[in-house]
Amino acid sequence: MPVEVVRVYIAATVPILSELRKRGEIEAAEAHAVTPALREWYVEGDEEELEYVAFTRAAQEALRLLRADPAAPRRRVVVSADLPSSQVGRGAQELGSSTVPLTGVVPIAAVAAIHTDAADAADDIDAAATVVEEALAGDPDAQFVVDGAEDHDLEWYDVSELGEIC
Repeated sequence: MPVEVVRVYIAATVPILSELRKRGEIEAAEAHAVTPALREWYVEGDEEELEYVAFTRAAQEALRLLRADPAAPRRRVVVSADLPSSQVGRGAQELGSSTVPLTGVVPIAAVAAIHTDAADAADDIDAAATVVEEALAGDPDAQFVVDGAEDHDLEWYDVSELGEIC
């Protein structure tokens, strides 16, 4: 019987990618994915749109990681991974939630792609990381700054290119 896999989007930073390269795995307590609660919220969204919402939320979570690690290069990172469903928890029941708990480590073999900002986005990403908590609390000026960061598309890298990123 084939193992069911779930695509998850894990917020990360360049130092976390360095750990992935060195150890061949990363630890992540949670990720974003297309959940039943997200499907219910975006009733008319197709699978691609739902995946984009989960991905975007992981990118915003990466801003929070950057705020917590001021020494990290100012680039959002999202690791897309395909994990066995047994490693992905049910997640929050709140309507529209894409957050899911993870158990165990995420091995490099499960990584489908790595996404990161280009170097020229650093100033906008730094500004957004500084105010992301205020934006999440509803501050419209802070949200404007975060929206500016979200104007930058994350670049796609194959896992074999990990050494070029960090």
